Amino acid sequence: MQRSQHNDVSITTEKTGFYRGFNLAVAAIPKVFIVALILWVGASPERAGEQLLSMQNWSISSFGGWYIYVTAFFTVTCVALAIWPRTGAVVLGRVGDTPEFSMFTWLSMMFGAGIGIGMLTYSTAEPIFHFAANPDTIRGISTPLDADNVRNAYKWALLHYGLTPWACYGVIGISLGYLSYARGLPLTIRSGLQPLFGSAMSGWAGNLVDIAAILATLIGLGVTIGYGVSQFASGIFNISGLQWIVDDAGKPTLVAQVVGLAVIVSASCVSAMSGLQRGIKWLSNINMGLSIFLILFFVLFGASAFALKSFGFAIWDYLLALPSMSTTVWNSPETEVGAALRDWQGAWNIFYWAWWIAFAPFVGLFLARVSKGRTVREYVLGAMIIPSLICLTWFTFIGATAIDLELKGIAQGAIVNADISAQLFTTINLMLSPEMAVALSVVVVTLLLTFLITSADSGILIINTLASGGDQSQKRGIHVVIWGLIFALLVGVLLAAGGMDALRSAMIIGALPFSLVMALMTVSMIKALVFDRQE
Repeated sequence: MQRSQHNDVSITTEKTGFYRGFNLAVAAIPKVFIVALILWVGASPERAGEQLLSMQNWSISSFGGWYIYVTAFFTVTCVALAIWPRTGAVVLGRVGDTPEFSMFTWLSMMFGAGIGIGMLTYSTAEPIFHFAANPDTIRGISTPLDADNVRNAYKWALLHYGLTPWACYGVIGISLGYLSYARGLPLTIRSGLQPLFGSAMSGWAGNLVDIAAILATLIGLGVTIGYGVSQFASGIFNISGLQWIVDDAGKPTLVAQVVGLAVIVSASCVSAMSGLQRGIKWLSNINMGLSIFLILFFVLFGASAFALKSFGFAIWDYLLALPSMSTTVWNSPETEVGAALRDWQGAWNIFYWAWWIAFAPFVGLFLARVSKGRTVREYVLGAMIIPSLICLTWFTFIGATAIDLELKGIAQGAIVNADISAQLFTTINLMLSPEMAVALSVVVVTLLLTFLITSADSGILIINTLASGGDQSQKRGIHVVIWGLIFALLVGVLLAAGGMDALRSAMIIGALPFSLVMALMTVSMIKALVFDRQE
């Protein structure tokens, strides 16, 4: 074995054998956990699904407030670091380091890895769901499915895709970008805790942090890919009409989801082995190009006037309500309204915060990897503010078209009542002729496929980086394939155990321990950027 020394964090890696170049504990222990989970769920899928749901409910009732407050802490920290001149000008690198990627490619890679799949699934679903029900309709402030609820729908939708979620990526991206490139620490999650715990991160404490990050990444990525695969199947059905793809309720069948999963994971393994400069970079550029085309299509043929009006109001309403929305915890089930608010928050806010936290080790580390040479202020602008505006643009032009079709009585509930995986395609079918609807569905499915491959291959690449003590060159084919197979089996058995509900339950449970790691990383980052630099 050999020890790679970076400042005062030393990570042991194997010198020979199958795990050559990898930290044995970090590379092997997550596999044991995930294989055990696969065997447990596979042995009794129905019972496992029920137990996962029970554990999820306990997690939400016990730690719901923690998720609300800790994500607000992430947001305030990132914005404050960017605004304060002393920290905003700090470069994520050494003196003279310049950005490795162009601005377009940088933004494309961040958007594709961070939220691309979610935008295709939720650009229609999120506004439509909140148009039908949100805390303001529960409290009687606005009316479900009525024009007076449009602004409130966008306010709550943007909460889940605005500054707060991107700050979850930000605390990891800024922390690792600075500590790895400016201080020479390894590009692993444990490095984010070095300013607090020093050389203790070299041993088992550091190993446990990286193991927790890998487990959270696998579960968070699993939920994202699960939603994407479901929408991919719905898109293929919308194009081909093949009946085996969806069931009588219009939901994708398990067979269709598993076939789609196999295609995506296979392609992502090939892309991951090609590295950042080839497969992932070019796929990200394709993603952004197709995304711009799709948005422009809805600008030209969707409810543009309604969307533009909604865009301006949404920003204003969101910023005014952000402090309250980010810190209010509804936990008073004594009344019918109180119980409804608590249930809504558990199903939406807490689910989303767990999802973003579970996805954060993968995306945050990936964003740190591609942000070398950027300043903290550039990072916050490019990884928080611009993505928030992009998400709002998707919501207003695509989601507003769906809401407009419902308000005018053209949809007659078809979009609201459609499965979440089919709502975008239902909107397309209602606004276009059958031939045009099929053509645009082909574009959406192609974009979705590239987003899925980008997210999966980036995730596999980051898992190998974590397991190899921050060595960014570790992408040997056998390890990429093994992680791809494990990931595919995990998602497959959880889908069999209860569809997306089982995946959601596993993610909310798995995100909890890593949320503590992220809170400590945030404190550590403040210490490194504010106090250590002053010394």
